Amino acid sequence: MTFFTRSRRLPSQERTTAEDGLTTDGGPERMPGVDAAAHDVDGLRDEADSAREDPVAGDAERGRGHGVAALAITALACLLVQFALVAPNEVGGLMPGAFVRIPVEGLVGVALLLVLPMRARRVVAALAGVALGLLTILKIVDMGFFAILARPFDPVFDWALLDAGMEFLTDSIGRAGTTGSVVAASVLATAVLILMTVSVLRLTRLVTRHNTAATRAVMVLGAAWVTCALLGTQLVPDVPLASRSASALAYDRAAQVRTDLLDQQAFAAEAAVDAFRDTPGEELLTALRGKDVILTFVESYGRDAVENPEFASQVDAVLDAGTRRLSATGFASRSAFLTSPTAGGASWLAHSTLLSGLWIDNQQRYRALVSSNRLTLTGAFRRASWRTVAVMPGTTGDWPEAAFYGHDRVYGFPNLGYRGPDLGWATVPDQYTLSAFERFEHATPNRAPLMAEIALVSSHAPWALIPPVIDWGEVGDGSVFDATVPTGDPPDAIWTKGPAHVRTEYRRSIEYSLNTLISYVETYGDDDLVLVILGDHQPAPIITGDRASRDVPITIVARDRAVLDRISEWDWQDGLKPGPQAPVWRMDTFRDRFLTAFGPVS
Repeated sequence: MTFFTRSRRLPSQERTTAEDGLTTDGGPERMPGVDAAAHDVDGLRDEADSAREDPVAGDAERGRGHGVAALAITALACLLVQFALVAPNEVGGLMPGAFVRIPVEGLVGVALLLVLPMRARRVVAALAGVALGLLTILKIVDMGFFAILARPFDPVFDWALLDAGMEFLTDSIGRAGTTGSVVAASVLATAVLILMTVSVLRLTRLVTRHNTAATRAVMVLGAAWVTCALLGTQLVPDVPLASRSASALAYDRAAQVRTDLLDQQAFAAEAAVDAFRDTPGEELLTALRGKDVILTFVESYGRDAVENPEFASQVDAVLDAGTRRLSATGFASRSAFLTSPTAGGASWLAHSTLLSGLWIDNQQRYRALVSSNRLTLTGAFRRASWRTVAVMPGTTGDWPEAAFYGHDRVYGFPNLGYRGPDLGWATVPDQYTLSAFERFEHATPNRAPLMAEIALVSSHAPWALIPPVIDWGEVGDGSVFDATVPTGDPPDAIWTKGPAHVRTEYRRSIEYSLNTLISYVETYGDDDLVLVILGDHQPAPIITGDRASRDVPITIVARDRAVLDRISEWDWQDGLKPGPQAPVWRMDTFRDRFLTAFGPVS
């Protein structure tokens, strides 16, 4: 056959000629079966072409997908770094405009990476990623502290609050919930550190590959930053477009650490001054001889309770009605405000401040105080021959600080004899607390005058289970409250119902605590009773909003007008409710003013 007679033809050429059915002279030649063979060859060729084309198309498709994924990851890395640099450390500042800012720290960081050699660049990038991760964790922790305690996290003193926080969580959501919360927080912190470091390393590689574009971007954004800084440009009120918030936060926290480390010396100098340290007992509290003085801290009873429009109409109505009710039984009252060293929690700081006459606003000061021999207000009463007791229903274990305060007897939760429903952290209703005090101490015949410090905890978060005030003769061992406390949702469920519901329950708890105290005075008050009512601190910002004051109401109630005459120079206002113009003192000034007012007349 002339089909294969041409010599020195390349294999591909031979296949082409054969497949096309060409003769050696280029003309077509039909042979039996050739059409079928040619059809089969065409099919094989199509399959071969498909086999060759599909991998190429698949690679292209995969390439496009990889490019999109890489772009998305890079964008996410940029967002994470931007968040770390410009995000506020308060939840209230989390608004879109707060993130549209030019962080000077980012510009400096990119400029530094551009001039560093490759090996040093990677090390610096990794360290910067860890630093940004830690900064982000600090901001998240700050958000929690601002939301609960109305202040940022203190890196020196606040580690001591972990135990109190764990105890509160356990009482509120149970041990399993607390364990889950701790595990989740640990995982989140680890993830933030890893993701932030990986993000910075990825952006560093991007800057390295596109160093010319990166240099130009730094120059343009740097000029924009300087211009905005000089003009004070803002997209959001009080949020400058030219941001330096990350470096400012780091600097402020470093300065705070230095101040904290020096605070021990400052506190020692303050504690060394005590006008009543050596005052003999016979010269203390002479104007209160024979009186029973009851100092009652109402948990979270802050200035907002009597002035915030969301609470004031109802709470003020209770106070105004209480003033009239007590007046009908011969009692009068005077009220003002004290500025607490804490807000949202850490009640022991307020208690120790009021009783010691020293400003106790952190755990280091508290530990130094309770290990000293400072004369407390309770200790002054004890030195002057009063029987001193403390009723602390929120204390479920040992309380070694009682010896420092000068209490002859402490009634914690285990020895209050309560048999009522479980109320979470607020272990017993306030009415039971006062009823137990009445039975154990106040109603005891032939006793010495009493000085009692009583903590009323029904108004402590989460304000979930608030019983009504019942007849005092029915209180008994507290089991009567089983029928009055609603069932269904667990105590911590209040946090899932929104801020409006939380604020309503807070208000109801304050009304309950105040109504209980008023009813107690009506029922058990006599000519020798002197009652001091005050809040320990404002509630959390979820109740008050941001930037609330730290003021708390304080009231002195007595039937003996000579007692109130002693404080006439204080200019406190009549009644149970302090008005907007009532005097405001720092809480640490109360001890000395009280001891002076009720001491010997000079």
